[in-house]
Amino acid sequence: MQKIPMTAGGLIRLEDELRRLKSEDRPAVIRAIAEARAHGDLSENAEYHAARDRQSFIEGRILELEDLVSSAEVIDPATLSGDQVKFGAHVDLLDEESEKESAYQIVGVHEADIKKGLLSVSSPLAKSLIGKSVGDSVAVPAPGGDKTYEILKVTYK
Repeated sequence: MQKIPMTAGGLIRLEDELRRLKSEDRPAVIRAIAEARAHGDLSENAEYHAARDRQSFIEGRILELEDLVSSAEVIDPATLSGDQVKFGAHVDLLDEESEKESAYQIVGVHEADIKKGLLSVSSPLAKSLIGKSVGDSVAVPAPGGDKTYEILKVTYK
């Protein structure tokens, strides 16, 4: 089985979602199916079909999360150090064209959330940053042409 790199926070979020699906969402959809069945003819019962679709989604997501949680290899960024970018690093960047600063943490694929500054290790930006150090410039392929960033700071916390 291939291990999936993940931070402890990412694993906790996946476990919380799994727990919620099993303890809240699954029982709620079972109740909704039972209620819809009580209304009679299932062939024309939209509520029944919607509840069955929701149940199918929930069961699929539960299986996916169980697989992810069992395959997770937790990497604690606090145990890492140095000025070179690795998995778990918090990286401050400067867009060399717009002079805009941004900050990201490089995390596992299944915990990425760009709005929260959690950058997937498989993203083009993260791939360009891995192995680079403070002061390096990196070019990242983008739809409108390459974007260039300077690495301002690398921390592990």
